[in-house]
Amino acid sequence: MEKINKEIIAERFQKIQQHICEALEKEDGIGKFKTDLWERPQGGGGATKVLANGKIIAKGGVAFSAVHGPTPEKILKKLSLEEADFFATGVSIVIHPINPMVPIIHMNIRYFEMSNGTYWFGGGIDLTPHFVDVEDASYFHKQLKAHCDAYDDSYYEKFKQWADDYFYIPHRKETRGIGGIFFDRLSANEKMPFPKLLSFVEGLGYLFPKIYCHFMANNHKLPYGDQELKWQALRRGRYVEFNLVWDAGTKFGLDTNGRTESILMSMPPEANWVYNQTPEAGSEALKTLELLKKGINWIKD
Repeated sequence: MEKINKEIIAERFQKIQQHICEALEKEDGIGKFKTDLWERPQGGGGATKVLANGKIIAKGGVAFSAVHGPTPEKILKKLSLEEADFFATGVSIVIHPINPMVPIIHMNIRYFEMSNGTYWFGGGIDLTPHFVDVEDASYFHKQLKAHCDAYDDSYYEKFKQWADDYFYIPHRKETRGIGGIFFDRLSANEKMPFPKLLSFVEGLGYLFPKIYCHFMANNHKLPYGDQELKWQALRRGRYVEFNLVWDAGTKFGLDTNGRTESILMSMPPEANWVYNQTPEAGSEALKTLELLKKGINWIKD
């Protein structure tokens, strides 16, 4: 079965990073990404691109990495792998907007390979609105379903359920947002040969700016006030909780001696926690909480 060289995959992922940054800069209007090149002492490195204080984006990070070396014992044990060297490359994105009516978004695509022949693709994309808008949620999920269906008509339902389960905050008993798709340990087979599988993963990367620029353009002028900003800070707090307590990507990065600044670029510029905070009856905040559940069918037609 035809397999594509890992260095070529890394080059393609880096092009996706550049494409996304260019699209976001254009839509934002004034924000510019600053590039931070870094090296991993044990092997490899990356480029972390960060935009702060834009017109629409408060803080956004688009990170590329390609790292290699002996697989840390923690990773071998956690993933039940035999001892061998590893190579991992990926693009990871988190965007925190200024306007609370624009959602937070996250996307990640990654490729992992070991010197003993083990390999897989992983990734996902999820949307975290501060205030859930059903039409926005439907648009988001329709875009993902169309992309999945172009490759395998079983992908969307399977990966949506995976995202509902993964992007869940157990100690809060709520989902982080309205989900999306999530997949891991995808390897090629007769139905999905390696080049087609890579195309699916790359396609998700190229779909990202189309989706998020839609929300940037449509929502950034919507009105908001102090109450909405206070709620935004609380929802950002939930985002922090998930990433630091439950997110496997954060743990993987730290366990492989990744670059801490790049790993934690997903953190919002500001967040808040209020003891025993309860939204008022009938408020948009309460309506949002009631929709932070697994298993919602966002595509109605």
